[in-house]
Amino acid sequence: MNRIAASLSIAAAFAAGCGATYLMRPALAAESITAQVIHVPELNGDALGPAAASGFRSKTFVSADGATISVQDGNVPRHMHPNTNEIQFILEGTGTVWLGDKEVRVKPGDLIVIPKGTQHGGTKPDGRTFKAIAIKTPPQPPNDTKLLPEGGGK
Repeated sequence: MNRIAASLSIAAAFAAGCGATYLMRPALAAESITAQVIHVPELNGDALGPAAASGFRSKTFVSADGATISVQDGNVPRHMHPNTNEIQFILEGTGTVWLGDKEVRVKPGDLIVIPKGTQHGGTKPDGRTFKAIAIKTPPQPPNDTKLLPEGGGK
């Protein structure tokens, strides 16, 4: 996938999510957007916040009326978001992730679309852990992550 197609895919997905959220329900929380350049390749370790027990780190850089955008790095247990759609763009790392009821291979440049209620996570990297840009719409409330057993099932 070339960079232009990937960028256009991300922009289209973000616009569609923001539009759907605007039309369907009010935003959960809104902050103003700050003009900025985020040097994503330089974001490592503590620059992405404290590590969870699994080593997973995530930092939100944009919180708008219809979506949040964060950079995530590391492994995350299998889980789902009952009320939040998620779009991930893989920046680094190759391997498999859980998506629905199966494992799928991903690599840098892949765009993963995760509708609300779809189990995902449980990454198995081939070497370096995954680093991704995550767009969530509507903005994910703190109680919208349901951990799932590693063996599967909702």
